[in-house]
Amino acid sequence: MLTDHVLFIDGEAIILDKPAGLPVDAPRDGSLSLENHLSLLTFGFKRWPLAVHRLDRDTSGCLLLARNPKAHKRFAQAFEAGLVEKYYLAVIEGVPEEEEGLIDLPLLKTSTVEDGWRMSIDPRGKAARTAWKRLKVHEGRALIGFTPQTGRTHQIRAHALHGLGAPIVGDPVYGAAGGPPAPGSGRNMLLHSQRLSIPREGKPPVEAVAPLPERFAAAGFGDGEG
Repeated sequence: MLTDHVLFIDGEAIILDKPAGLPVDAPRDGSLSLENHLSLLTFGFKRWPLAVHRLDRDTSGCLLLARNPKAHKRFAQAFEAGLVEKYYLAVIEGVPEEEEGLIDLPLLKTSTVEDGWRMSIDPRGKAARTAWKRLKVHEGRALIGFTPQTGRTHQIRAHALHGLGAPIVGDPVYGAAGGPPAPGSGRNMLLHSQRLSIPREGKPPVEAVAPLPERFAAAGFGDGEG
């Protein structure tokens, strides 16, 4: 039950610990999405809550829902203005030589018949910046803390591959050897939205920390830092 995944709730907002494999938007394959669960997340309100931003289907962790239209508008403006603090944990297929840095690579959506769409590094693309820090190394892999400074689609996934030279473990698109990913293959992708904080005028921020999923422990990173 998604009601057991609520990390924060008040009259304006809910922060949900979204499970990996659950799409925010209804997918073309007809499988279940967040929309199928919204009626269970009203908690006494007549309106269904609405997602303010998106997490990839394969990404787990903090997802903000607004409980009324006015709150949705204010929260959306905070995202657009770059006022929201976001922090992700990921395990990558390699170990960067440096301990930390800033990836500043523009992203452009590209598409092919064979492989479908993905985000590519292209000077014609939109500006994308991600700060990162190496937190732990285990058996040739590294746990990285990512702080995105912009909010582009697949930003962390593409920046891990092209900026650090190693894809996120289990990534069905940027880690694939070639060809389209199998359905559901990203459910073991080691990317997790751990912290989210949204400022509010005259009120405490909406914020939460999502516990590290079991799939990180299975990869030897159960004591994730950050």
